[in-house]
Amino acid sequence: MDQRSVQVPDIGDFQEVEVIDILVQSGDRIQEEDPLITLESDKASMDVPSPFSGTISSIHLKVGDKVSEGNLILELEKELINSEPTTQKSLEEKTPL
Repeated sequence: MDQRSVQVPDIGDFQEVEVIDILVQSGDRIQEEDPLITLESDKASMDVPSPFSGTISSIHLKVGDKVSEGNLILELEKELINSEPTTQKSLEEKTPL
């Protein structure tokens, strides 16, 4: 497993935008692009998607917090994809004689 931090992405010219909803919990297994939190500016609300898949290990925000680009949202364990180990037999099968 690989520990990753998820931060507030570029949200335009907005600073100190309010977190109005947290859509995940610690321990949740999420996929890339799943919504994590909902932010509300003066003009609109928007969901912040996850940049990758994994299992949430900790959440660093609560409803009502004010955030800006770069603030830490949560940390998650990103699963590493294990490739099948190469064996001598599989190498021999792939090597033409």
